[in-house]
Amino acid sequence: MEGFRRIVTGNNTNGKSIVMIDGPPARSIGEEVGGLFEVWNTDGNQINTLDKIDRADTDVLLSPPKGGTKFRYFVINPTPEGITKEKLEELTATAFAKIGASQERVDTTRHPAMHKTKTIDYIILLKGDVTLLLDDDEVQLQPFDVVVQRGTNHAWVNNGKEPALFIAVLIDIDLKD
Repeated sequence: MEGFRRIVTGNNTNGKSIVMIDGPPARSIGEEVGGLFEVWNTDGNQINTLDKIDRADTDVLLSPPKGGTKFRYFVINPTPEGITKEKLEELTATAFAKIGASQERVDTTRHPAMHKTKTIDYIILLKGDVTLLLDDDEVQLQPFDVVVQRGTNHAWVNNGKEPALFIAVLIDIDLKD
């Protein structure tokens, strides 16, 4: 996504805070349908504020590793007019496979994009007309609405004519269903 800028700070060898990274996301995937854009990831290990490693410069996967986090923004384009349910299912299955998340599609009865991760997610809709679908519920979202997604089966549906923009933090957790 053009114009997106990450500023990642750290420390120099004198213990002074500095900018380590200043630029666009290192990785993204799925721009043809909107896209996932990685801002930062952790893997549950100790963070060294002296290193210059870009922790977002890895394969784009839906979920963080055990004990890890993902900070990203994502864009969902409107569903193309006239698309068949079969074609939407095919495109969605391919998209989830690309981000290592085919197994997260546990019950797609309600919508092909339904998925359930073993994470707690903090998600903010920044722009767009979106419905959050759950198994037995749905919520119409407005820009700046915040969703705390607690490991439940869900999908995002863009109802508008423009791309919808979200920011999200995903945190690996032990779920008790």
